[in-house]
Amino acid sequence: MRKLWIGILITVGLVLGGCSFVEEANNTVSYVNEATSYLNEVNDFVNEVPAIASEAVNDPQTLTELESKLIDMKNEIQSFSEVQAPEITADLHQQILDYSQQAEEGIDLYLTHIEEGKFDPSILEDAELFQTLEEITTIVDEIKQLGL
Repeated sequence: MRKLWIGILITVGLVLGGCSFVEEANNTVSYVNEATSYLNEVNDFVNEVPAIASEAVNDPQTLTELESKLIDMKNEIQSFSEVQAPEITADLHQQILDYSQQAEEGIDLYLTHIEEGKFDPSILEDAELFQTLEEITTIVDEIKQLGL
């Protein structure tokens, strides 16, 4: 009887351990999908905003569009900062969050300039904002290379 209970306990332990592994794998796949979606949003922003900013100097409607793009990117950054990363990607995730924080601060600066009527597209040309966002894409690529 004692051997039966030991066998049952070992089996239960193996099953529960296996469930944990499957859950971690699912969490990792979900995280990679979220990070990829975030990367796509960042890439779109980096590719679209400079041209919009150049047009925004002479066109109030385009300036409104730029402001909207900046707000949308800020919201994306805030949403991604709430994503829980699996242990395997924790360090890379923290790097993304650090760069995202820097990018959000840059976005806040540009929004302030727009609100104060001081918008100048040259502030975007040498912007750390775009360099910071490009760093995010590099890190997300590293996550993808983990084979997850």
